[in-house]
This record gives sequence, structure tokens and C-alpha cells, in this order.
Amino acid sequence: MNQLELLAPARDIQVGIAAIDCGADAVYIAGPRFGARHAAGNEVDQIRELCSYAHRFGARIFVTLNTILYDDELEDAFRMMMEVQDAGADAIIIQDLAAIGLVRRNPGKIHIPLHASTQCAIRTPEQAVFLESLGFSRLILERELSLEEIRRIRESVSCELEFFVHGALCVCYSGQCYLSEKIAGRSANRGTCIQACRSRYDLIDDQGRTLVKDKALLSLKDYNLKDRLEDLAEAGITSFKIEGRLKNISYVRNVVRDYSIALEDLICRRSGKYERGSYGKVSGGFVPDTEKTFNRGYTELYLDGTKGKWAAMDAAKSMGEEIGTVSSLNKDKSVVSLRISDKATILNNGDGFSFVAADGSVCGFRGDVCSGNTIRCKSTPELYTGARIFRNIDVAFEKGMDRKPCQREIRTDVWLNFSGPDGHARAVTEDGRTVCLDFDCGSVSADNQDRMKAMIVNQIEKSSGHYRLFIKEITAEGPLPFMSASALNGIRRELADRLEEIPCQTKDILNRTDEIKPGTGLFPFKDATYRANISNHLAENVYKEAGAVSIEKAYEIEHQASAELMRTRYCIRHELGLCPKQSHGKDASSVKASPLYLLNNGQRFTLVFDCRRCEMLVNTPQPQK
Repeated sequence: MNQLELLAPARDIQVGIAAIDCGADAVYIAGPRFGARHAAGNEVDQIRELCSYAHRFGARIFVTLNTILYDDELEDAFRMMMEVQDAGADAIIIQDLAAIGLVRRNPGKIHIPLHASTQCAIRTPEQAVFLESLGFSRLILERELSLEEIRRIRESVSCELEFFVHGALCVCYSGQCYLSEKIAGRSANRGTCIQACRSRYDLIDDQGRTLVKDKALLSLKDYNLKDRLEDLAEAGITSFKIEGRLKNISYVRNVVRDYSIALEDLICRRSGKYERGSYGKVSGGFVPDTEKTFNRGYTELYLDGTKGKWAAMDAAKSMGEEIGTVSSLNKDKSVVSLRISDKATILNNGDGFSFVAADGSVCGFRGDVCSGNTIRCKSTPELYTGARIFRNIDVAFEKGMDRKPCQREIRTDVWLNFSGPDGHARAVTEDGRTVCLDFDCGSVSADNQDRMKAMIVNQIEKSSGHYRLFIKEITAEGPLPFMSASALNGIRRELADRLEEIPCQTKDILNRTDEIKPGTGLFPFKDATYRANISNHLAENVYKEAGAVSIEKAYEIEHQASAELMRTRYCIRHELGLCPKQSHGKDASSVKASPLYLLNNGQRFTLVFDCRRCEMLVNTPQPQK
């Protein structure tokens, strides 16, 4: 049976625990350094504590070390790998192939699995084979792939495959965006991206005419593949990843619960083929709704191998759920009357609202007092009659998540053996954990052995802590001792407490019997260009040993004048209905679209259209004339 894993983000231990409680099979979290989200670091002791909690359910903890490294950072990186391994982490997510060099240089010291980050831009079978041959046990695939491309990669490798299913999208191929580094000297590959793709630009044609004014032309909607989990599983994905290591706890709770329910539905439909990658059932809690948490609108991007409307040009921020339009305002614009779209919508005091102002900017306000279709708020001059109003903070929904926390419970069969009327018992769970108990029951045998067995079943088969136990068999070496209900309750509680201390046996996602070990791969290309992000001598050695003939330095080390700052399947021409192929029905190989230009804050960026590959390039900016 194939295990399917729901992988959740965590900015800190509290978010990580909440994700596990809501149904995550694994959590990824940053260590003290070298994470691609610079503001989401965690000390090793916190990771150790999170690992201890996760392992109660057989859930995994993956630590990110997914920035490129400089030579003077390699020893610190190795030290961190050793520390998180000792803390109990289940894998380390890697971008820089120097990690392979560190493993080779220190044989026998690093045995924790390594996952190749999405920052490795894994989008072809050749790249996948290369990385697996180096020793990576999991590949985190590029987000802009189609199902067919995923299938081809699955056919080429035997390691685990992970794919993003929800959250923010980088507009370009992962790990190969140099726009932030070029503009501000802050590298996305070093965890300090300025999110230039969310900035607003003017679009200029080659005649100098302004086609679009002040729009977030590179900003994409957010991913939402909740309805495509089965398609992805059938294509070979084993881990479904939620983006958001900077998101707050309510976002993670809501999205994890939503996808966990969807995954349970899939497993129920395909009974006997799939199962969850960890133990425990989530009960109680709130009803999730991903429309009520941060999103820029949703897209399935290129999953079906076709292009649609992917951009969030008007608002690079979360707008929330649309609730209606402004029908009237008082003089100082502090009392708003709405024409609400859905009569079932209830507004709450403290709700947050957003709208697009007349100048195209996104504005927001808080509803101090909400009654029916009327909102009283502070004066908001940008409001106008006819404005579309969105709710981006639903106070009642947020409070509901706090009032009704999810509870995760492991339901397991137990075999109980009593060694006679001397207060000894041995319990074995279905996953092989053994607990030996000593308890005070006196020395009197139960008069009615069958009734005593029934009483044991009745008292033990109740919830205690994170456990709900089910008696599979009761055996005894001699007659069962008489045990009162209170004594049996004590046995149940102690048994649950003791099981809490013993990690569940971790499931093998792909039921592998062979261990992947670091090796020497065959680099599928002759040249390792700047796009390989080689920023230290160990990574350089890995590529040389893999057969790379020439090696360029990472863009962060040496800015190449001819470098592509970004390459993407998203195309502004297609998005705006200006695609020559689209309008004339020509074959892509015969189409040559003239360049366009992005202007922002005095800088000019050239857009080049590779119509044969159906890709758009953002090139090095030229001085504005």
C-alpha cells in the first residue's frame, strides 16, 4: 500500500504542533541558519522538541538548509546538519550540492536523508536522475510542471517525489530568479528575496507606447490543487506540500485541515491502494475554508499542460472573499452600506475589509461596528460608491478555530498479557511498541474471569491523552487478578503516558528496502552555467566529478551581463491576449514576438519571448532613455 504524505510549513514550534494536530503527516521548518525564508529561523532545541511531538504520531520533521552557501559557511552548515540530525529530524532539505560534498568529506557522520529542494529547479527526467544518483532520497519538483511531465520524471527515478499543492507561487522557475539580487543585492537563493515579482510595473512596447500602467504584472495567483490530489498521486507524487513558512498559525491550521480532509476522502475512495504517511485521526475542530485565509485568488497553473489566466495583476496582496459592493456612503466615508452578494453572509464587529481604490492601489479598513449590511469604520477617503468589497479577516471564523481546536488521536489495537495476580502486565501495540506495567491489584484472583475480561475491555477502550486503545486479545499466565474500575483506569492512563514516550514506527513512504547512498552522478549537460548556483568549491567539485566540462560562478558571486534574471512559463503577452500564436493560430516555432519592457522606479527590464518553448524571459535591465 502506498503512503501519501501531507507536508505542512511551520515558522516556529507552535505552528508545527498545530499543523500536526490538524492532520499533517510531516512538517518542514527552518533551522538557525541557511533557510530560504530568512525571517523564519529556529534554534535546534526547538526543533528537538517539535521532533519529539511529531514522532508520537509517526509524523516527520524536515529541516530546511536550502540556500546556496559560501566557502566560509561550509563548516557552519555541516555543524548544523549534525545538530539537527542529533535533534531527531527526519530529513534535511538541500539546495546547494555542497551538502553532498560535506557528506563525502565526512564518511559515516551524516546518515540523515537529504531532500533536493525545489530551488534545484527539477523539471526534467535528466535532472531528476542526476540528483537521485547523488544520493537524494526525495526530489521536490518544480511548481510549473504538468501532470505528463511529472509522470515522465516518475518513470525515470525510484526516489520519493514531492510537489507543492497550495500557497504562493514564484513566477519563475524555482531557484533561478536573480531579479531581487540585481535590483537590491538581496538574493532569493540566500533567503532575502525582496519579492520584486509583487511590485507594480508599467508595460512598454518597442515603440515606446504604454500598454499597461502601474500593475503587478509579474504577480501570480496562489496555487490550489485540493481537487487534483488523486491526479497527482496517480502521476507518482507521494508528498503534497503546502507553501507558507512565513504564514501565521490560523493560516496553517485552516489549510492543513482542509487538505487533510481531502486526502482522507481520496484514501477512502481508493481503499486498499493508499494510506496516510503517519498515524492518528483528527476529530472535532472547526470547518476549514481556504477562501477565508490569505490568498491572491487561486490557480491550478500548468498542471493540465495548458495556459490560463494566472496573474494577480490588480492586487499582489490577499484580497479575501468578495462580499459585495458599496451602495452608499455618508459624508466622511465612515458609514458604508453594502449590496451583499450572498444573503447568508454575516458581518462581524472587527472584520477586516479590502478594496481596490480608483488609482489601482489596494486599501483596507476595519469594521468597528457591523450590523446587517452596514459597516461603521474610521473615515476611509479612498472608498467610493460601486467599489467591490472583500473580507480578508473574518473574526468569527478566526475565533472558531481557537474555540474548537483539532484533536489528534491514535487509534491502535493492543494485545494485553497479565502475568498473574502479582501486578504485572505487558502491552504490545499493532505497530510493535511494547510497554511493561507494574500496578497494585492485590493478590486476589477474579471470581468470574469472563466478567473480568469484559471489564478490562470496557475500561481500557476509552480515550486517554492522544490514544484510543482497542483490545485485540487478553491473555494471562494463570487467572486474571481482580482489578477495580479505578485501577483499570489508572492502567489505561499509564499505558497512554508510556506510549507517548515511545515514537511510533515511521512508515516508509515508498516501501523501500534499499538505502540511497551518496554517489557520483552523471551531470546531464556539458556546462554548469550560473543557473546551477555554484557558490563554493565543494559544489564545484561535485559538478566536476559528475562530468561538467565548464563551470560558471553563481550569479550572486559574479553578475553575468547576459544573464536571464528570470525564465517562466507565465507569459504577459498570453495573459493580456497579445500572444501572436494565440491570435493567428501559428505553430510556436514560427512565431517571433517582439520584446516588451517593464518599467519600475527608474529601471527598465526587457521581456523576451521564447515562443518555441512557450516561455518568457526577464533580462538584465538597460538604462532608461
